[in-house]
Amino acid sequence: MKRALTLLIVSSLLVSLGPSVFAASGDAGVDANPGDDVPFTVSDRTTPSQDGTVWSLSVTLDQESQDNGTVLAITTQICLNSGVCDPPINQEATLNEGTYSMELTPPSDHSYVNWRVKATYDDDSTETFPEGDWYKTWSSCYYDDGTYSGIHADGDGCNVPSSEEPSSALPAVGMALVIGVIGVSVIAARRS
Repeated sequence: MKRALTLLIVSSLLVSLGPSVFAASGDAGVDANPGDDVPFTVSDRTTPSQDGTVWSLSVTLDQESQDNGTVLAITTQICLNSGVCDPPINQEATLNEGTYSMELTPPSDHSYVNWRVKATYDDDSTETFPEGDWYKTWSSCYYDDGTYSGIHADGDGCNVPSSEEPSSALPAVGMALVIGVIGVSVIAARRS
């Protein structure tokens, strides 16, 4: 009984590590992209990915696949410089004339964004691209084999620019509203 429980725990851990093991394949810093043997093309993709900045991906289904009712689904996984990968997430992609688009914002200190595409055909059969692996978009600063690399690598770490959005007009609108309320209050007070 004890041995069976141990085997069950070890098996569960190995299965949970599966995506992380697959994510480690390929050359560090070199994006892994689809070849010509897939029913879609990458029409837009942010590369490199950057901490705290929106990463987008759009894939367009080829016309023959669109005509025969093929549907795509995109799954992503973010891996960190610490070597830990988040669980895969099925993304909510928007569909526009055969193009599936999605966005996510990678967290601080990520190494890369893994992504794959699942095609569901008109007979309800499915196929995953790539099979048993991931396409990969590397980060602007990633840790590999004891060193940091990428356009935002800075010696022994990362120096990723702040991803703060420029200030919006919302504070100005709020200030105008406050000034308007004060003005109306002053007028009302004088009339009393």
